[in-house]
Amino acid sequence: MKVVVIGGTGLIGSQVVRKLTAAGHEAVPASPSSGVDLLTAEGLDQALEGADVVVNVANSPTFDEASLEFFRTSMTNLLAAGERAGVGHQVILSIVGVDQVPRLDYYRAKTLQEDLLRQGPSPYSIVRATQFFEFVDAILSWTSDGNSVRLPATRVQPMAAADVVDAVVDVATGPPLRGIRNVAGPDVFALDDLGRVTLEAQPDDRTVVTDDTAGMFAAVSGDVLIAGPDAHLAPTHYQDWIRAAR
Repeated sequence: MKVVVIGGTGLIGSQVVRKLTAAGHEAVPASPSSGVDLLTAEGLDQALEGADVVVNVANSPTFDEASLEFFRTSMTNLLAAGERAGVGHQVILSIVGVDQVPRLDYYRAKTLQEDLLRQGPSPYSIVRATQFFEFVDAILSWTSDGNSVRLPATRVQPMAAADVVDAVVDVATGPPLRGIRNVAGPDVFALDDLGRVTLEAQPDDRTVVTDDTAGMFAAVSGDVLIAGPDAHLAPTHYQDWIRAAR
């Protein structure tokens, strides 16, 4: 099976390429470094020639309102190129609860991407994942003043990037879902408690202050970032991951 991985040199994409290749598939990374430009469509037709499946894990360079135009243009170009190439399965990576957080520009942009895929010409699958363990340090940095970190008590269910990769590969090598598969980590945390676990493990002497107005996740209410009962739960626990990472 030939699988073209859009964004195939990034955190998730590069691992998807490696895992597909190890399983005996022809996995082709496509990114600006390989001459593929999603916004101009340059190189797309050549990259998708002979592809059975396209996996799109490319990300917007920003998380603000400009991300809407990025996903609108890139998804439109990719669907058109896929139709010309006769691609039989288009897969994207999205976010659990993405359509329930309209106050966040980036989440609205990813919802638009999902809608375009559903309305497109190709059989499709959407893999919605929760927040990655690998991004927790970045989340802490957004609201740190050097001595403390302010975080809301938003409930999250993070997962390891490697487990996200496994989920994407599993869906990409199966029949199109024509729907959504939700994947999540095995444990639920309040984000402020997750910050305390992280700082204690590093170790880091900053303190976590619970502030339900702080950071991007302050815009999230209730349990919308928690996977539902139909979700596939990944095996890696955060405490085990962070001990190994440190």
